Amino acid sequence: MDNLYNDILSANNEYSSKFDKSDLEMPPARKLAILTCMDARLDPMRFAGLSLGDAHIVRNAGGRASDDAIRSLVISHRLLGTNEWFIIHHSDCGMETFKNEEMHNILAESSTSESIEGKFINWLTIEDQKSSVIDDVTRIRNHILVPDEISIYGFIFDVKTGELNEVKEASEIGLS
Repeated sequence: MDNLYNDILSANNEYSSKFDKSDLEMPPARKLAILTCMDARLDPMRFAGLSLGDAHIVRNAGGRASDDAIRSLVISHRLLGTNEWFIIHHSDCGMETFKNEEMHNILAESSTSESIEGKFINWLTIEDQKSSVIDDVTRIRNHILVPDEISIYGFIFDVKTGELNEVKEASEIGLS
């Protein structure tokens, strides 16, 4: 076993020995869900001033409005009562560094089966952060499973300053 495995288990033993959050309710206390990127530099709980139990945090590569992200948001609302959703992309995102075709080519170099399956995936790469936030908020707002009463906001997190910068056009779409 490597050190990382042991480090994780050791940290969990320490955490669980002091765990005092067993009384938290399943629905998020602040009725909030955040869709954001999986980038390790982002700490959505901290940059949004949240505590454990306050919000659902949905993360994927790019913080994109994929089918699975929308599935999670709909469950968050319909079963657990969230009524405000923040779609937060970020500066210096890895999803800006390649295009679908490049990913297809990388997979093609690996094996035939990966190449074939990879061609059917839209990797949801990002050409322009502002446009991608607008596109994602629009997709969510117009999704048949998303009720009109959900407030949806669009932001870009700046990884250099820690600031959340609203994409006003996205939020206008999300609130209409």
